[in-house]
Amino acid sequence: MVQENKTVTNIKMLATNSASKVKYLAQTALKLFNPVLNTTKQIHTNVPLCAWQSDRKPNKWLKYNEKIYPPQLPHEERRHAFVCHMKTNIKYSPWKMWYIASLVRGMSVDEALRQLKFVLKKGAKDVLETIEEAKELAVTKHNVEYGSNLWVAESFVGKGKVIKGVRRHARGRMGTVEYFHCHYFVRLEEGSPPEHYYTPPAEPHEQLQDWLKQMRSRKITNSL
Repeated sequence: MVQENKTVTNIKMLATNSASKVKYLAQTALKLFNPVLNTTKQIHTNVPLCAWQSDRKPNKWLKYNEKIYPPQLPHEERRHAFVCHMKTNIKYSPWKMWYIASLVRGMSVDEALRQLKFVLKKGAKDVLETIEEAKELAVTKHNVEYGSNLWVAESFVGKGKVIKGVRRHARGRMGTVEYFHCHYFVRLEEGSPPEHYYTPPAEPHEQLQDWLKQMRSRKITNSL
């Protein structure tokens, strides 16, 4: 009977020791592999989640809003207020978005918003939201008196993140597919838009004079 009690106590001691050892090993393993587990949490097979798993995005464009200019002299031309805004990692092709960004350049804000409502491209919705946010930001944080007294001074697109995926082909073969994202940048400036945002083409007689000047300035090679 005494021997049975001793064996039972020995088994209990061994069980407690083994449990404590297992607990200790588990804790050390977690400490060792915790950085690896944190990095594996960011791995996603879903395309929208992959696009947002890292915080890599442009940050220089918004710094123009924080720039402080010196006071102007009375004879200097008035510096118009402006606001810069952007929308990053839009799930849309940057080459398709370029057409929408080029459409609104040089327009007033109200005209740009009016035209974008009739554009049937998918990226027009993101451009519309970005311009509306920039308009509200100009009134609330940049001392612009009237939100309608703004025009689109700059509107351009940047290439965003590219996520590579797998596309299945026949006979067990695999191909790659690329999911493109883009960044949209806009700068609104106070005042009325210019008459010609782009340089207008020269008149016919001016083009003739330029052509004659170019022809008369030609030089024969290896001549005096």
